[in-house]
Amino acid sequence: MVIPIIGLSILLVLTSTSPFSLDSNTGCNSHDWDCSLHLPLWVSETEKAAIEDRLEGWTKDLETSGADIAILASCLKKPLRPLWISQKTVIWINEVPDYDSWDFTPIILVSASSTSGVTQHRTTSEFSWNYIPGAGDDEESWARGLSPNLFWNHAYDLISTGPDVCNQKVADIVEKDRVYRARRGQDAPQITIKPSISESSPCLDPLLCSDLSNITISSSDEERGIFWLGSTNLALGSSQIAAECSSNVDCVLNCDQWPISVHHQEAEAYLHLPIVSSKMDRFSLFNNLSSAVNFAKSNLTKGRTLLICCHDGEDISVCVCLAILISLFNDEASFLCGLLG
Repeated sequence: MVIPIIGLSILLVLTSTSPFSLDSNTGCNSHDWDCSLHLPLWVSETEKAAIEDRLEGWTKDLETSGADIAILASCLKKPLRPLWISQKTVIWINEVPDYDSWDFTPIILVSASSTSGVTQHRTTSEFSWNYIPGAGDDEESWARGLSPNLFWNHAYDLISTGPDVCNQKVADIVEKDRVYRARRGQDAPQITIKPSISESSPCLDPLLCSDLSNITISSSDEERGIFWLGSTNLALGSSQIAAECSSNVDCVLNCDQWPISVHHQEAEAYLHLPIVSSKMDRFSLFNNLSSAVNFAKSNLTKGRTLLICCHDGEDISVCVCLAILISLFNDEASFLCGLLG
């Protein structure tokens, strides 16, 4: 919601501080501009009201920021208004009004993400929102060091490579650009990409090792992608690995949003808990932890091995595994129920 807020703040500053007159081309008096808050339909009234309550403060911040409002006022003939376009937006080209007939200046906001089929709608608690996942933020987590300029300079090459070698292509482009800038004495920091569990040898962050010093992580060649936590009988992996290697473990706890096919015949040897990310539902993990711990306790008590998986084996499954370790094991990584039994 940053762009709509900035756009409206600009309008409020313009209409309150700049000397406007009747525009000879549009016949529109700038003081009569629509300066109401325009948000997408999925934003709740609660969130809209919270934004409106803070607009005055943001407008004052803009007024005192030193921005050259006069230049903007001289070229803006109509009020700003955001329009949202997603992958599901249907636009009939022959029905789009002529730009000159619009009574506002559009700011086109394009969402590159696809809808997941899960629409968030919370209106009964303080956490009220309708959320559509975005793809334009947190670029440090997915851009792999690729800047906008580098992308557009190599857009066709990147698209033509396909998904299998895209990451390697990006790495080559980023490194060549870094070397180019370094030779010219420009700022050229080394880009480090954190490898996924499936791409790297088993390891833990040093900060975590001090707290889990009694648990070693191991993975055999026959079970590549399954990472065992010492002698706890617990293992982590992606849902794809779980589907391929489920015969190597006694039980599978699937925390992916989608079910998988496993080799176990017994119903108590497989549990699917469709947990979604916190962006989609911040209570999803919490609401499923009890079932996960109970499933683990039931099977670990019988001496069974348990594989906990999620989409990539690095996010939700790790949280669930930590909850199981905290609930069922002591500081020496010994199974509490086994000691008590």
